[in-house]
Amino acid sequence: MAVLAHISTEYYVRLEQGRAPRPSGDVLAAIAGALRLTDAESDHLHVLAGTAPNRTGLHRRDVRPSVLALLERMPQTAGFVLSAAFEVLAWNDLAAALMEDFGPLAPADRNLARRAFLGPQNTDTPLYGISDAAEFRLSVVMQLQATLARYPGDPAVTGLVDELRDGSPHFDRLWERHDVQAPPTLTKTFHHPTVGEVTVDCDRLALTDRDQYLVLYSAPLGSPDAEALALLNVLGAEASNYLP
Repeated sequence: MAVLAHISTEYYVRLEQGRAPRPSGDVLAAIAGALRLTDAESDHLHVLAGTAPNRTGLHRRDVRPSVLALLERMPQTAGFVLSAAFEVLAWNDLAAALMEDFGPLAPADRNLARRAFLGPQNTDTPLYGISDAAEFRLSVVMQLQATLARYPGDPAVTGLVDELRDGSPHFDRLWERHDVQAPPTLTKTFHHPTVGEVTVDCDRLALTDRDQYLVLYSAPLGSPDAEALALLNVLGAEASNYLP
């Protein structure tokens, strides 16, 4: 174990016997790696030792097949999966119609943080015509700060943050504020070029095993907003809300 963790045998024996001082986060990370602990087990090890976990891995971009199948089984609900770095990883047809068709885009261009702060529609024109653009941008910044803390060695995360701080003074100002909590988004209104205003209920479900989120937009059955979603479902991605 000591060899695998790159620490001295004497020190490891003292750790096992409780005679050594509290180990550092680096030492615990090395031991967790040698023991092949899962992320949850590694986090628990750090909790027991009273030390913040060191993250060295990459955030996941692969979506569970069951989640992909679930997206396709919800014709009256716009749904998509977000990575910890705001990449749209999967979506259904209604999400493409309500927001935009992500299919033709390069993976880097499917990032909602990048589109919100660096895209043609940024500070002056809300992305997808959403009613809560300011709140969305603030939540993006706060969640990216948390993501960076979890994945400090992931070049995709660090590179995105650097790109946003360099390219968007607005993002940089929000980043420097270090806000820690945003109000939950329960409803959202889209100003859609084809069906007009559509107000939807927002549900954001954590997929904890992959540090991803399933985002669902729906409307009460029989409401005008539900009828607008039904129309968009028929029109498909050609009715996309994104106007370059």
